[in-house]
Amino acid sequence: MTDDDPLARFEAHRPRLFGIAYRMLGSAADADDVLQEARVRWLAADRAAVRDPRGFLVTMVSRLALDQLGSARARRETYVGPWLPEPIATAPTADVHDLSLAFLRLLERLSPAERAAFLLAEVFDYSHAEVAAILGKSEAACRQLAARARAAVRDGRPRPVDAAAHARVLATFAATCASGDVAALERMLAADAACVSDGGGRARAARNVVTGASAVARLLIGLARKGAAATTVELGVVNGEPALVVRDAGGLHSVATFDVVDGQIATVCIVRNPDKLAGLGTPRALG
Repeated sequence: MTDDDPLARFEAHRPRLFGIAYRMLGSAADADDVLQEARVRWLAADRAAVRDPRGFLVTMVSRLALDQLGSARARRETYVGPWLPEPIATAPTADVHDLSLAFLRLLERLSPAERAAFLLAEVFDYSHAEVAAILGKSEAACRQLAARARAAVRDGRPRPVDAAAHARVLATFAATCASGDVAALERMLAADAACVSDGGGRARAARNVVTGASAVARLLIGLARKGAAATTVELGVVNGEPALVVRDAGGLHSVATFDVVDGQIATVCIVRNPDKLAGLGTPRALG
């Protein structure tokens, strides 16, 4: 390769590199840390000996993310309340099923190695031989890792929902919450609906997952009543899908995403931790 502009070469691959690291870690801040370290290593590498810069960088970022995932899991064990992935601002995407918070939450069921093998094979379309080279494992081991991961996430993987229909459900949801009609909201929810709130000890949020249509409806109506005078709610796009963005006098208050199944809301994920909302201002480009 010609070492003409190493920084430009790195930046050209940034969307794919960030996409891998973010899906691996569920955190944009941690993914940015991985890319910063990869950038430093890339500039220090013997680039004249690198035949495939993208492959070299994908391997580096995948291994760095895999290393960091272990320490991230340890931090989550002491996290205050339920942990949700860090939401990111994006353009709408047809591939939301591999970017949504629901999908990223599902990946938490996997071991770090399973998560890496699954994402590289299923989301980024690398062959098992390529995954083996990236992760430094045997091809047979990577096949087994990916197979176990597929089995673990098969039933819970979100089904694609038409974006316009999804947005209509959210608009109706917001209007129903504002009306205070608990019964009407309950009808919008699946019988086993769940509400997951992530405050991380930095903002008020339920410390446990709330389940059941009646309990979830009462919780959400109560939150709407408390915030009615001080907040505004608007429709936005988060992780490629419609979301409700709540603002107050201090700025961004919370973000809510919704798993919609057969026209009903199955899960409401509310991110209130200000550390996780800090990066929502600028849309991210992902490969």
